[in-house]
Amino acid sequence: MSARVEIEDGVVFGTTGVRDLRADVFRPADHSDGLLPGVVFVHGGSWRTGDRTQLRGYGVLVGRRGYVGMATEYRLIPEATYPENLHDVKAAIRWMRANAGELGVDPNRIAVHGNSAGGHLALLAAATGDHADLEGDGGNNDVSSAVQACIAIYPPTLFDDEGWEVGARPSEALFENGSTPEIRDAASPLLRVHADFPPTFLVHGTADELVPPRASLRMYDALIAAGVSTELKMVADQPHAFDAEPTFGRQVANEIVHFLDRYL
Repeated sequence: MSARVEIEDGVVFGTTGVRDLRADVFRPADHSDGLLPGVVFVHGGSWRTGDRTQLRGYGVLVGRRGYVGMATEYRLIPEATYPENLHDVKAAIRWMRANAGELGVDPNRIAVHGNSAGGHLALLAAATGDHADLEGDGGNNDVSSAVQACIAIYPPTLFDDEGWEVGARPSEALFENGSTPEIRDAASPLLRVHADFPPTFLVHGTADELVPPRASLRMYDALIAAGVSTELKMVADQPHAFDAEPTFGRQVANEIVHFLDRYL
């Protein structure tokens, strides 16, 4: 375990055609020779707020534990909406893989991690792999955006008109100007589960009033039914964003690293 982590802030990893997209990179300061696993972190904020600094603590922790972390931004509503936000996340994954040699990353051992809205985007990135229609043009388009593991903390996994289906969020949470059944289904990770989905770790508080706990329970059931290596941790009596409290944050982070150690 490294005691120190090198942090490079504001690295440009892609472009929207209008502005640059940036990320912060976390690396062990004294790691031994050899390529390390990488983790792309995707922040939450209801797709409308938040920034890449929200998951800085996770980036530092994985850096201390022998991983290269990358906390990424993505375009928020109303600058962009689905699937442009997913395009940006996939551009970040492609950038890490394209620059694996310089970063000291094993390009065959990259995970994506997200909280809340970021968890939704992380699951979609894991589900869609190299889906040509969802890559966008953020850069490094000749490089794979597939990941080898996924962590999603209190993620929305299903959308419908009013959020009345068990575990669903109202579609207006994600879509600024209305939606169709087809696009709601496309944006719902629960409906994109398949047998080649990468190993996945889900975390949710049972007192979450923003994203129904059933969102993760249903996702877990679907992944297990598809034969995917999946773990689910339900944290009793905890609300949305409970891991912002340092004690819970450290606990969840340690469990995430334990999961990644096994699958990366």
